[in-house]
Amino acid sequence: MTFDELYHSLVQRAVQGEALPQVIPQADPAHLDCLLHPDRHPPIWRISPCRCEEAEPQCTAACLFHAIVRREDGTLAIEPERCSGCAACLDACKSGALTSSRDILPALYAIKHAKGPVYALIAPAFHGQFSPQVTPGRLRSAFKALGFTGMVEVALFADILTLKEALEFDQNIHTEADFQLTSCCCPVWIAMLRKVYRRLMPHVPGAVSPMIAAGRAVKALHPDALTIFIGPCLAKKSEAREPDLAGAVDFVLTFQEIRDIFQAANICPQDLEDSEKDHSSRAGRIYARSGGVSEAVEATVARLRPDRTIQVHSRRADGIPACRNMIEALEQGDRSANFFEGMGCIGGCVGGPKTILSRQEGLQNVNQYGDQADCQTPLDNPYVSRLLQLLGFVSVEDFVAHSDIFIRRF
Repeated sequence: MTFDELYHSLVQRAVQGEALPQVIPQADPAHLDCLLHPDRHPPIWRISPCRCEEAEPQCTAACLFHAIVRREDGTLAIEPERCSGCAACLDACKSGALTSSRDILPALYAIKHAKGPVYALIAPAFHGQFSPQVTPGRLRSAFKALGFTGMVEVALFADILTLKEALEFDQNIHTEADFQLTSCCCPVWIAMLRKVYRRLMPHVPGAVSPMIAAGRAVKALHPDALTIFIGPCLAKKSEAREPDLAGAVDFVLTFQEIRDIFQAANICPQDLEDSEKDHSSRAGRIYARSGGVSEAVEATVARLRPDRTIQVHSRRADGIPACRNMIEALEQGDRSANFFEGMGCIGGCVGGPKTILSRQEGLQNVNQYGDQADCQTPLDNPYVSRLLQLLGFVSVEDFVAHSDIFIRRF
């Protein structure tokens, strides 16, 4: 039995509520362990022996974090502590020995046995991924058909973090020599800064990602909630497990994994009721594309402090090589910008490794969804102030001073 045959067989059994076997005679025990216990493994799995005989295999050369190592017996292995889930090795591997992790089976079990509400936290890149007819409201109905209590658009929390970064820019950038690196978009970008360019971390505000902010906020309001993030990114699986972030998000599933669940459960989102709710501004929605964070922060600072002498002048890069070039130019004294945004995938999240649509289609959908927003920035979004009040913040000043739920101490 191949890995894919085993995977689809178990997903079918799981959506039908069948108990999953711990042993399947015709299946590779290592494959079964990966699928039943993905938390024991890194975001990238080696599912067959590597046939690459090069002294430095292409997958190893592609890994910025040195996560692929050769063991004493000559085989290649992935170090879980080093793997960020950037998926560069998947693109480089020519042998078919690598695949991405799948968290469907434990996630479906958790949904079935949840003692509290279950929320799908949907990434800003979602619009149109499941077909042009699948509106946010129909997608919400599809998740309810799977047993979710509701769907939360993470773009609302991108709004909140845009406000946080804009306020920090206003507090910290006073001269032409000052600069800020965004902290709230891409886990691969943050991993690069923390592990490779650590000396720049003083210029990174301590903020969690919108995914973590959403999970923490939901659990602050509903302590017994189960939170499942859904997006185009493998690196989010690694981020959710980091010790200082663990517990905010219980499972991370990709768009492709959700598509597999819908297919196995015979759920057609485009045919369901349109349960529409609109909570995010344009600023939060465009986080899904390269330049979106910069554009959102720039618009918010201009709206917050139109009289400011030094406004946001951004530089952005997408794809790991371009991010490295931008960082190295900054280290060499390039001060052509005061706000730097990096995204590990070309095009940003719309170019993530687990999208369903092409990068260009995803970009068009995100821009269209952003243009449909009723408000432009988080300062104009009534749901931002309402949510902050529910979380106990009485003013913007209080939010800046005491926003522990949205802070990460790097």
